[in-house]
Amino acid sequence: MFRRNLLLSLVVALALLATGCKNKTQNPIADVDSKQPDKVLFDRAMDALKRNKFDVARLTLQTLINTYPDSEYIARAKLGVADSWLAEGTSAALAQAEVEYKDFQTFFPNMPEAAESQLKVAEIHFRQMEKPDRDYTHAKRAEDEYRQLILQYPDSVLVDQAKTKLRMVQEVLAEREFRIGRFYYMRESWPAAIARLKSLVDAYPLYSQVDEALFMLGQSYESQMELIRSTRADEATKARFLNALKKDAGAAYAKILTRYPAMMRADSARERLKELNLPVPEPTAEMLAQNKAEEESRGDTGTMGRVMLNFKKRPDMARTATVGEPTLSDPQQTSATEIVKQMVSSATAADNQKVTVETIKDAPENQPVPRSEPPSGEAPLPPPNPTNDVNVGDGAATQGESSSSSSTGESSSKKKKKKGFRKLIPFGN
Repeated sequence: MFRRNLLLSLVVALALLATGCKNKTQNPIADVDSKQPDKVLFDRAMDALKRNKFDVARLTLQTLINTYPDSEYIARAKLGVADSWLAEGTSAALAQAEVEYKDFQTFFPNMPEAAESQLKVAEIHFRQMEKPDRDYTHAKRAEDEYRQLILQYPDSVLVDQAKTKLRMVQEVLAEREFRIGRFYYMRESWPAAIARLKSLVDAYPLYSQVDEALFMLGQSYESQMELIRSTRADEATKARFLNALKKDAGAAYAKILTRYPAMMRADSARERLKELNLPVPEPTAEMLAQNKAEEESRGDTGTMGRVMLNFKKRPDMARTATVGEPTLSDPQQTSATEIVKQMVSSATAADNQKVTVETIKDAPENQPVPRSEPPSGEAPLPPPNPTNDVNVGDGAATQGESSSSSSTGESSSKKKKKKGFRKLIPFGN
């Protein structure tokens, strides 16, 4: 009897123990139809984002980040916060979105979404780009951010998309440089024109008017040659100058024929080389095919599109080539000061005259692109100066010369005539 009661007690105890263990390990939210709380918060935030309730989405995502720091949704939540600022779209929101995307790359540099985050940073500046004759800050920032994506994430599937957008950005930046170079060219400021145009063709080989830029570059060298011929320097010095400039002009024309043979200025470049008695190169079949492919890939805005551009803030990028590799690094910029210094250095021996270079000033590197019409309230541009003035619009020097002339009692119109190679210096006494 005792054994029977003992056996019954053991069975009851084991049953109670098994029941207790089962209740202890059971997860109350582990049923098939239940959801984890971090997943619930994330879904709720995404739903709010779809309905453009940006504040609600950010608050919900921030709650998830603070409450469940070890959640598998942390990375996606941080990216969602940045996406909410991007979708909001105001200038302040876009600036905050850039900060959030950069933070995401800092915390999750090895995730595939890091490349996507970098692309969206570039997109922020791409959508804020303005026309070439306006502020180019966002265009330059977009170029830098797209380059960073291509260089930092070369294996990403987003590289091709980044290259497409980078070519569009560089078309706008090249158009800005082209307009400035043409401005100096029309004002016969040859050193400044040469500096701008040479920097353009070196930095943006896919520009839609690169052949025109090269032709103007060659013309600028030839115009500088005419200035040298008009000086009273000895013939040996003149010959040294003329040979160097003729070589530079020939190189500009030859590049049109070898690199851009399918573009409009090819025939003009060939004629100039013949006129200069220089060899006329012929393009290879590969280079001709490459340039034809670039030209055929360009679009056209059309007449109506060009009219509508007058009412839009966005630049015209229809002529961007869709093939070819964009420039991923900035080449050495050509300086107008260095060009003039080289002339002065070579001309020092001419006519036994001493020419100093301390007073040489460079053309303004960040001068806004001249507009066809001045903004309201501003005076129009002065008429072209017949002298070879590198410092276009430098009013301070003019005022200084006027004040010094008046203080000495001399008329500002009675200035010493420059002789020899001093005529090549567009400024200074």
